[in-house]
Amino acid sequence: MFAVTATQTDPDNPLAGLTLGERPEPKVPDGWTTVSVRAAALNHHDLWTLKGVGIRQDRLPIVLGCDAAGVDEDGNEVIVHSVIGTGADETLDPKRTLLSEMYDGTFAERVAVPRRNLVPKPAALSFEDAACLPTAWLTAYRMLFDKAGLQPGSTVLVQGAGGGVATALIALGRAGGYRVWATSRSEEKRERARELGADQVFEPGARLPERVDAVMETVGQATWDHSLKSLKPGGRIVVSGATSGAVPPADLNRVFFLQLSVVGTTMGTREQLGRLAVFLEQTGLRPVVDRVLPLAEARDGFAAMEAGEIFGKVVFTV
Repeated sequence: MFAVTATQTDPDNPLAGLTLGERPEPKVPDGWTTVSVRAAALNHHDLWTLKGVGIRQDRLPIVLGCDAAGVDEDGNEVIVHSVIGTGADETLDPKRTLLSEMYDGTFAERVAVPRRNLVPKPAALSFEDAACLPTAWLTAYRMLFDKAGLQPGSTVLVQGAGGGVATALIALGRAGGYRVWATSRSEEKRERARELGADQVFEPGARLPERVDAVMETVGQATWDHSLKSLKPGGRIVVSGATSGAVPPADLNRVFFLQLSVVGTTMGTREQLGRLAVFLEQTGLRPVVDRVLPLAEARDGFAAMEAGEIFGKVVFTV
């Protein structure tokens, strides 16, 4: 079968290890099944893998990709939940893994997954839309509606508009009744964030009209100081990523004096993915898709992500 594989890692030239071509059919352990992939979405996780982050060298070569929507062996249209673990919340399982870390991922004609990881795809969602949900959109859904602890009408600041999680946060926040503010270095991305539903947009580090109830943080070191200073007393930062660096000055004096909360989160549960799909079905909201490419042109999608030239999700069709 045709697949997109990481065959080596290089932190300086990640695309050097990106290989497109034939791979063996997936092995199917007991309790697992196969899904014929119709669409799969690109994430920064895939680029980090090529850089050698979060992957053991003895796992290579490995098929990349966390997200997919397709058809199961019984002909059902499904969304693949990419967190492989046990318990009511798989993300808390210390032995959890994502597709493309220990097991081959979704950038292939077929992928093997545990049966419990299949979520019904609403008929109203296209395969391309559904493929965007399991990582970026699920992460954003959990950040806003679970970890933030907010009521509709609250003000949320989204740092770094443009990436998959950030665009999902803006769209979901607007649909969920929050007042959403967003930052970006790019004037074009700030304007697109406004079109997506942000009430106000700002340059990074800009002084805000007022302090916010919560900050959605995926950038990390470059925006951390601004995130802390933007919060109301008792406010909360929800962190799901640190693409610019993971060790900013903590500014603990501000944290304890203003009684701020810092909450970490990663991905979401299978049940939350199912609710997210229903949320989109009921509201008519759809993921922001930057471009759709055939899987055979995956290198172009990876290159655009590495260059920071995307707004929303890159989707590959099979």
